[in-house]
Amino acid sequence: MQNSLPIISINIWHIVIALCNLLILYLMLKKFLYKPVKKVLADRQAAIQSRYDEADRAKTEALAAQAEWNEKIAAADEEAAGIVSSAVESANRQSTAILGETKERADRMISRARAEAEAERRKAEDDIKAQIADVSVVLAGKILDREINAEDHSDLIDAFISEIGE
Repeated sequence: MQNSLPIISINIWHIVIALCNLLILYLMLKKFLYKPVKKVLADRQAAIQSRYDEADRAKTEALAAQAEWNEKIAAADEEAAGIVSSAVESANRQSTAILGETKERADRMISRARAEAEAERRKAEDDIKAQIADVSVVLAGKILDREINAEDHSDLIDAFISEIGE
């Protein structure tokens, strides 16, 4: 028995047709698949890049807005500090004026009270002097009415002192 092996032969026409099929398939894939896929990828890349650019722009705007707000807050803080400072100064001036006015009034009241007390003291002294004069007149009258001995003299002095006390 003889083994029958097919003979391997090379057919040029099969190779040329296979290469033509491969070339046609390549051109069709390139035209219908590779270029559209490449275009889709490029569009996708452009969209992603535009989103990155937009995000960067939004971030820059947000940072600028934040810086602006920080400046406004700092300005508002400074303005508030100025307002508080001026209010404190105004309150200090008013309190100084009120204290000065009050001191002047108190000084006037003290002066008036001292003057009144001095007048009352003088009046009391005058009253005491008048009473002493009255008592002296009465005592002199009693002395003239009778002759005074040592015992009468002592009694008169005691009576005079007791009348002054009343």
